[in-house]
Amino acid sequence: MASEYTPRELMVSAAAAEIEDGDTAFVGMRLPLIAFQVAVSTHAPNSMAVYESGVVRDSPADGFIHTMCDLPNLNRAVSATGMIDIMSRLQRGDIDVGFLGGAEIDRYGNLNTTWVRAGDDEIRLPGSGGACDIACMADRTVLLMPHEPRRFTEEVHYVTSPGHSPNGGRRTDHPAPGGGPSTLVTSKATFGFDVDGELYLRSAHPGVSPEEVLTDFPWEMNTAEDIGEGPVTTTAQPTDEELALIRAFDPDGFWTRS
Repeated sequence: MASEYTPRELMVSAAAAEIEDGDTAFVGMRLPLIAFQVAVSTHAPNSMAVYESGVVRDSPADGFIHTMCDLPNLNRAVSATGMIDIMSRLQRGDIDVGFLGGAEIDRYGNLNTTWVRAGDDEIRLPGSGGACDIACMADRTVLLMPHEPRRFTEEVHYVTSPGHSPNGGRRTDHPAPGGGPSTLVTSKATFGFDVDGELYLRSAHPGVSPEEVLTDFPWEMNTAEDIGEGPVTTTAQPTDEELALIRAFDPDGFWTRS
């Protein structure tokens, strides 16, 4: 196993593992840009990525990409269309997994990227973009964010991207047709969502104890053991192959080491 890696490199490895062979993945900015390339280069060679800009590809980009619109992501793409084509795929139910981030998340996976309170002030954030569409219509979503206690709340200030229903059940009484969030990856741990759509601790990253993770949440979070899945595990480290690929796709560490 690789002996030295950054928290973001571990997050990329964990996110890549969520892409199954044959999946069509709606890839967002930052770490998912690298995660798809790792997945298609290793365990998911038959996966495909779609990007909100209109790009569709089934292979790694031929150079580092700061954004989905960069020329290396266009070169040798399966197609380079437009946003309407990509969002139509999403609406038809063609997206197996979508990647999302957020400023806040609550216990049912609702995400806020619209505004937050800081004392008596309200801070306006970038908003949804295509995130709400992905959250509503992808078969499942994988959420990535830094592990900071201020991001975890029992109820988000604003639901930008819906998760599961707080009334119980995984989207059972929710108007959105998609399957909802399946995984949260942070810089300390990975989490799943139980049968009631509530977050639970699945694995802690190497060097991090489950207790250290759980104290960062304002509610009493269940663990994998609590819901009958066995003990909380240790997140798998990036393999040497994965780490080499991550550093080839992000040679200056713009997304993964800065």
